Amino acid sequence: MILITGANGQLGTELRNLLDERSIDYVATDSSELDITDADAVEKAFAEVKPTIVYHCAAYTAVDKAEDEGKEVDYLVNVVGTENIAKESARYKSTLVYISTDYVFNGDKPTDQEWFEEDETDPQTEYGRTKLLGEEAVRKYVPNHYIIRTSWVFGKYGNNFVFTMQKLAKTHDTLTVVDDQFGRPTWTRTLAEFMTYLVDNRKEFGTYHLSNDGVTNWYGFAKEILKDSDVSITPVDSSQFVQKAKRPKNSIMSLAKTKATGFIVPTWQDALNEMMK
Repeated sequence: MILITGANGQLGTELRNLLDERSIDYVATDSSELDITDADAVEKAFAEVKPTIVYHCAAYTAVDKAEDEGKEVDYLVNVVGTENIAKESARYKSTLVYISTDYVFNGDKPTDQEWFEEDETDPQTEYGRTKLLGEEAVRKYVPNHYIIRTSWVFGKYGNNFVFTMQKLAKTHDTLTVVDDQFGRPTWTRTLAEFMTYLVDNRKEFGTYHLSNDGVTNWYGFAKEILKDSDVSITPVDSSQFVQKAKRPKNSIMSLAKTKATGFIVPTWQDALNEMMK
């Protein structure tokens, strides 16, 4: 049986729809049904479901809040919660799929270079730090694991950059978007497909990077999102947008290892167009 945590989130919802399309049974839990920070609750859920596969989509992702008011919750969910899930996955010999982030790196590489799975980690934010500690818990407890680092996630379900831009375009003639942070956008559908691809094809356990193919900056991403609207978009550098959590200048993660598995990675433009349909 498959167990999904964070099943009502942006990725969890996408994954549920994908499994529904394939007529695959699963048990879906969200924070209201399963508090992953409660070890006893997690133990009980695993005893009931006895999962062979766990898709751990639950996470605290409020990057700026994690720096202060959300710091405690961020740690509880991303570290304690993941540790609880990892320990029970080990007990039931489940294959565990854990979603991580480009924020585990410091983001300081020149933008003509990519981040590789084996590069040194050096998180600059609380969110990045807790996601890395989550990775470490997964590696420590679960031999059968896939850690998938991703970036710039967008999709039909939940708040993300695509919907933010579309919303702003309804009330503004001009928008300013940063052009000095580079990365690869990731469609939740592509991510969900890769998660199941690794498991279904019994690919080698370990750490992978997954986003859609091609590189852009937030300004380029915004232009593509709003290409059919009359809004004018002005590029600015990130000093114009002061945020609590440091944003990486370079989030470009290498897709070479992922492509070597045989998984076909669509470009971010194709993924965006497909989602907008």
